[in-house]
Amino acid sequence: MAALIAIETVVLAMLTLLVAGLLRSHATILRRLHELGAGLDPDGAAPVAAPVHLTTPPADFAAAADIVGAGLVDDLVAVRVGAVAHRTLLAFLSSGCSTCHAFWDAFAAPAELGLPADVRVVVVAKGTEAESGSALSAVVPDGVTVVQSSDAWHDYNVPGSPYFVLVDGRSARVIGEGTGVSWPQVLGLLLQAARDTEPRDATNETRIDHELLAAGIGPGDRSLYPAAGTRSGETR
Repeated sequence: MAALIAIETVVLAMLTLLVAGLLRSHATILRRLHELGAGLDPDGAAPVAAPVHLTTPPADFAAAADIVGAGLVDDLVAVRVGAVAHRTLLAFLSSGCSTCHAFWDAFAAPAELGLPADVRVVVVAKGTEAESGSALSAVVPDGVTVVQSSDAWHDYNVPGSPYFVLVDGRSARVIGEGTGVSWPQVLGLLLQAARDTEPRDATNETRIDHELLAAGIGPGDRSLYPAAGTRSGETR
């Protein structure tokens, strides 16, 4: 009997070690998937689970491309984002992405977005071969510029929706990109990205501080900082 108990103890110990190893491996796999952007929905069919910072993109993705595609009434729409005096926030959304509904709702009240005066919003959906124009019409608020262009998703290497790209018109360069689960979160990250890329002088810092405060985002606001120990792209 004592020998049997000893054998069972050894077997249980081995099983415990095996399960612990499997859990560690599973956690590592999930972490790598999040780092690679697996939390994004590539088809616009499921909500994005993990917000990331709007960060300055790598050098090979610095140049911005104008947006050309179809409008909601089958007209050709061309939006110039470079060689202009303003900045453009490209919001890559879809009609079937449940997380996107929060942004459609936010864009229905443009006066409450809290954006700087020189930033305009352009929603970019996938082309007519991949996105239903009637489904878009059902969710797009009045007055919102929408372009259906799969080429734009390719040009900006968009991993899924919702996704946001901030373009500086004067330099025709991308100055921030990323995603989030709510408009206040994206706004905070957007303003932080703009602050990180502008010249460091008292005038700019004061202006951006005022923009952040006007949007209800003060010093230490959680939307400006990742949770402790969270990597870009991980669920919080």
